[in-house]
Amino acid sequence: MAAGKLLLYAGLSLSLCALGMLAVAMCSDHWYETDARRYRERCRSFSSRRKDPGFIYIPNNSLPLRASRSNLPRWEEKLQLARNRRQLFAMSAADECSRQYNSTNMGLWRKCHRLDFDQEIEDLIRKGSIARCSYIKYHYSSATILKKNLSYNITKTIRQDEWHSLHLRRMTAGFMGMAVAIILFGWIIGVLGCCWDRGLMQYVAGLLFLMGGTFCIISLCTCVAGINFELSRYPRYLYGLPDDIGHGYGWSMFCAWGGLGLTLIAGFFCTLAPSVQPIPRSTCPKSRQENGTVC
Repeated sequence: MAAGKLLLYAGLSLSLCALGMLAVAMCSDHWYETDARRYRERCRSFSSRRKDPGFIYIPNNSLPLRASRSNLPRWEEKLQLARNRRQLFAMSAADECSRQYNSTNMGLWRKCHRLDFDQEIEDLIRKGSIARCSYIKYHYSSATILKKNLSYNITKTIRQDEWHSLHLRRMTAGFMGMAVAIILFGWIIGVLGCCWDRGLMQYVAGLLFLMGGTFCIISLCTCVAGINFELSRYPRYLYGLPDDIGHGYGWSMFCAWGGLGLTLIAGFFCTLAPSVQPIPRSTCPKSRQENGTVC
């Protein structure tokens, strides 16, 4: 009896913690983060070069006398990859710096400029020229800003990719909301089953926790797929990130994965608790027919 109660109380406590972690992850804006400080420094150094006639700029790291012999093959490989990339997408260093990349953090609902990562952006935010956060659209808009010199096939591909990306975002937010709702409903059922000492309600609560964990897995997988899809969209020179921009998942994503783990553990505990508890037996003896009479 004590083991079953312990499992039930532990499952309800873990599910409550998981519910809080998922709610914090949904409301925060740190699912995916980018760091463009190295990129902006490179573009500033590129724009500050001498442009007078007759001056030829040669970067220091491309001079063979500046690198040791052991590092020469590595430098040659990096330079060859950069040349191939620029030839493939018709991009030069100036073309890469013509696009503006900012350090941002993104959640399910908003995309924000990271705090104190770029002084120019911070000054514009203080003046009110730009907003720190912009809301992510969950509806399709045909007024997407595209370059006019793109061919019809590329434009059609971009619009189809917009639809696909929109569906992935909707699946991420929708399944995460359903997961939180199911876990909350399961917690209520579990508390009522604990108060009324109903093993069936406790078992149903555990099944609801497992169902909420399944929906959470679907949401997180579609979130990762959506981010990878955005980074691999065609044409790459419009949607890809330069090599010197750092990007990765933020603490909100890890908070959601932690909530998922706690939800699954809570589901196992609550489904296991009724089977550990002994079946209550009645103290009244079973009636039986004896000599034509019923006792």
